[in-house]
Amino acid sequence: MPNKTSENKIRVAELFAGVGGFRLGLERASDKFDIVWSNQWEPATKTQHASYIYVKNFGPHGHFNDDISKVPASEIPDHDLLVGGFPCQDYSVAKTLNHAKGLVGKKGVLWWEIHRIVDAKKPKYLLLENVDRLLKSPAKQRGRDFAIMLASLSDLGYAVEWRVINAADYGMPQRRRRIFILAYHNSTAIYDNLSAVSNLPDWTARTGLFANAFPVADALQTEGFAVRGRLDQISKTFNGNVAKSDNPSPFYNAGVMITRMVSTSKVTPHYDGPQTTLKQIIQKNGAVPLEYYISPESIDRWRYLKGSKSEQRKNKTTGFEYSYTEGPLPFPDPLDKPSRTIITGEGGATPSRFKHVIQTADGSFRRLTPIELERLNMFPDNHTEGVSDIRRAFFMGNALVVGVISKIGTELVDRVARTKRKK
Repeated sequence: MPNKTSENKIRVAELFAGVGGFRLGLERASDKFDIVWSNQWEPATKTQHASYIYVKNFGPHGHFNDDISKVPASEIPDHDLLVGGFPCQDYSVAKTLNHAKGLVGKKGVLWWEIHRIVDAKKPKYLLLENVDRLLKSPAKQRGRDFAIMLASLSDLGYAVEWRVINAADYGMPQRRRRIFILAYHNSTAIYDNLSAVSNLPDWTARTGLFANAFPVADALQTEGFAVRGRLDQISKTFNGNVAKSDNPSPFYNAGVMITRMVSTSKVTPHYDGPQTTLKQIIQKNGAVPLEYYISPESIDRWRYLKGSKSEQRKNKTTGFEYSYTEGPLPFPDPLDKPSRTIITGEGGATPSRFKHVIQTADGSFRRLTPIELERLNMFPDNHTEGVSDIRRAFFMGNALVVGVISKIGTELVDRVARTKRKK
């Protein structure tokens, strides 16, 4: 059975914590969230910059800087809510063993570390985040990876709802599309509530947690199906048509799954509130270091990289010639709209197609500062201070929009408080 929630607190364990976006969002949502444990590990670098930033802002208590694959579940405190933004990888199942629940996924795939911890600790709730392409990966079996996740959670006793959310669609300052996944254990009142719903699309569009936190218009299209078979069978056969790699995914941008039955819908945002624009978050010119201004000599290079192209190119290694085309990106970025998505390569002065460039009141062009990138993700100013500006930009390219987590957290606290278990 899952751990008992304390009367006034929802205990939280945070995986893949980064610089603390989940924690910021939950703590802004409610003082009922109590982060009892967190872990952040960067396997590709000796210096653990993100963990350093996390401790700088939240303190060392309960925080660990360990390879999660080497952390025994028994060392993780009991918790009610497990959160994390995990990497998007190939989630295929290598095999299932005949002994001791022996699920074995591809080595190094972090989903199976989440699965291992959930299996051992049985938290009441999960809140996970990923890139929206999770719904249609891999290319030759669109949706297979998500189907494996849903089936594995169902087998552990969870119902799941998901939603692709673009933060800017709900007034936030950045166009950043991500999938958010909420799961409820079958010991919870929310699971009971969901299992009693006769019309699952209604939960997706009107009565579910995501629908309340992020309202939508009526569902445009809904499909229902079951995810059947052992996990290794799903891995091999789900939506499998090797000769047709453009198979569409059966999963739409919103949906719910309970006892392996899926209801998925195409939904559109419904929001008529204020919108935060790029202009509202930029610093005054006097506060911006000169190094962020673009020299007149390099403007043409920036314009070329951001412009549309249709040209012949040659591979430097093989000599193979090919036609290359791409569409334009705005130059400069418009100040009267939310920003484009921040990327991990946003830092540094080298001209780039994808870095943001704005034009100031005096006609100069400049890149965005670390503080402005933090504001686009709704972090406090200078949250990432203490490492190089390139690392700070990298962290924001990897981060989530904190306001999305706050809205989900607020709705979860409210739903837990007003949903009672059946007698």
